[in-house]
Amino acid sequence: MWWPSTVVGLGAGFAVASIPGALLGALLGQAMDRRLRVQGWSDLRERLQGRSPLRDEELLFVLLGRLAKSDGRVEPLHIHQARQEMLRLNLSEASRLRAIDAFNRGKAGKDRLDHHLRRIKAQPHASEGTLRACWRMVWADGKAGRHERALLADWGGKLGLGRQQVQALAREYEPRAAQTAEPALSYAAALQLLGVAADTEAGQVKQAYRRLLSRHHPDKLQGSGASEAQVRQATARTRELHQAYAVVRKRRGL
Repeated sequence: MWWPSTVVGLGAGFAVASIPGALLGALLGQAMDRRLRVQGWSDLRERLQGRSPLRDEELLFVLLGRLAKSDGRVEPLHIHQARQEMLRLNLSEASRLRAIDAFNRGKAGKDRLDHHLRRIKAQPHASEGTLRACWRMVWADGKAGRHERALLADWGGKLGLGRQQVQALAREYEPRAAQTAEPALSYAAALQLLGVAADTEAGQVKQAYRRLLSRHHPDKLQGSGASEAQVRQATARTRELHQAYAVVRKRRGL
């Protein structure tokens, strides 16, 4: 594969000193490509646009950020799932901050990812691990939208995984029907869960939702020595609050 600086060096060297210059220019260009870790023309364009190169772990969180934003709205469950992936990878504080920046970078959706995906295609375990994390993000809110499925089908192909492998991973992380079948929540019950009245202003409803979410979120239990049962209970409570707020928003057209 011809790398950008190599090609530029080859052309410039030939223009200055014919074949000997082309050979020298190509060698110097290749050394620059390796030093700067330029992966291709798309990568070079991103560098020229001021976007820094992505490490493998940063690439993962760019992908997760793009998935979270793919249907237009990043939900608290998406952010929670990103934090869970950070814990899964046992990231240092510095790496965690880079992962947060990468997640936000992914939400912006400006990076061309093809050359980054090709970089890890040669690592089968990394390719599958990346796609597994992506499916965990997709199913974080209990559903897989059309845009999310299209992205993962595309990324899976670029990672060297067949369509059947991609679908198998989707089924592996899809919430089981028995786990997701929840009774429909009535409007009155939703108001009660949020601790608000039918005539409470929209802004106050949102404040109540966020206050309760902050109080009961499982992230609050990190480092507190909480048991697995307590974490599950907090997760279930958080899910109920999400559902209650969704019911109120739909009823009021918010």
